[in-house]
Amino acid sequence: MKKENKKIKVAFPHMGTIYIAWAAALRRVGVEPFIPPYTSKKTLSLGTKHSPEAICLPYKLILGNFIEAIEGGADYVAMITSPGICRLGEYGACIKNALSDMGYKANYIELTLYDGIKGMYNFLKEISGKNDPVLFLRAIVFAMRKVFILDDLETKLSYYRAREITYGEAEKHYNKALKLIDEAMNTRQLNRAKKLAFAEMDKTQINPKKEVLYVDITGEIYLVCDKFSNQDIVKELGRMGVQTRKSLTVSSFLKDAIIPKMFRKGETHLQRANRLAKPYLMRDIGGDALECVSDVAYANERGIDGIIHISPFTCMPEIMSQNIFPAMRENCDIPILPLIMDEQTGKAGYITRLEAFVDLMRRRKRKLSQAQKQEEVLK
Repeated sequence: MKKENKKIKVAFPHMGTIYIAWAAALRRVGVEPFIPPYTSKKTLSLGTKHSPEAICLPYKLILGNFIEAIEGGADYVAMITSPGICRLGEYGACIKNALSDMGYKANYIELTLYDGIKGMYNFLKEISGKNDPVLFLRAIVFAMRKVFILDDLETKLSYYRAREITYGEAEKHYNKALKLIDEAMNTRQLNRAKKLAFAEMDKTQINPKKEVLYVDITGEIYLVCDKFSNQDIVKELGRMGVQTRKSLTVSSFLKDAIIPKMFRKGETHLQRANRLAKPYLMRDIGGDALECVSDVAYANERGIDGIIHISPFTCMPEIMSQNIFPAMRENCDIPILPLIMDEQTGKAGYITRLEAFVDLMRRRKRKLSQAQKQEEVLK
């Protein structure tokens, strides 16, 4: 796969800020990352035009990303794939055939994440034409470190956004922090960038006494992590004074699928899912259904104000998990808002549902607080 006199350009689909991490890994092994324009209405239009009508939103957006990447000059498009009972395992072949039918000549390559470090190693070996274990291991570790920092920064953003005095200030500092992490090219630079990035976030002026609601966001991982596909739900909730926590993140996925057991600390998301979902769902039924069911129980266990479940239209595992939620109400007294997304989802109706849900949670929280105070007086 070596190219004479020039580095090959490799493109991945967008999913939140993951492009910063994979671009870092590719640069470390001497491959040029091609970052297509961030997902937009044009991307969605391109993907929808060349997709089966009943296919889910992530497929359409990924296909749109690839079309824009190839038209922009990418030599390779890389698709993440996985085994198991989820349509994701079939999307690679479908996308490859769709690109071929459209006449695009770019090379297609797959990265099988559930093969762990071995899968990532083989991918870097194939794409770079090299076979340097030390180089590849350093590239993988460097990229994973960026993933964990990026997820921590997003957690910070959610905290500050729900409490900021001037709307938009937290996001302004967050964008500067992202740039610092993206520009770090080695471990020493990354350590320094991490300190500067968190210091940048801490510049946000906040009201520490503001009444804040706490909401967990679960669902299909692509929609949970990607702000275009979920219509930037975290930002909208932050504007309403809600601090969010994403139950599914790239870093939690890495702990389950990539990082060897000996290097893991504490209970992983999948381990917690197997423990908490058992009373309601005995086995994995594909996608992120098992994790979603357990996330409701986990949010209730921690006394969270509410949970939002986001899923793509026609996603069968998430449809199954949504049908399990009513049966959980006997043991889980927590408000749940299910949101089903596709290319037809309108912004206005979406925001109205969020505002109503936030109002419900706020009234419920105040009512519970009053009841608790009365109990304390009676004691």
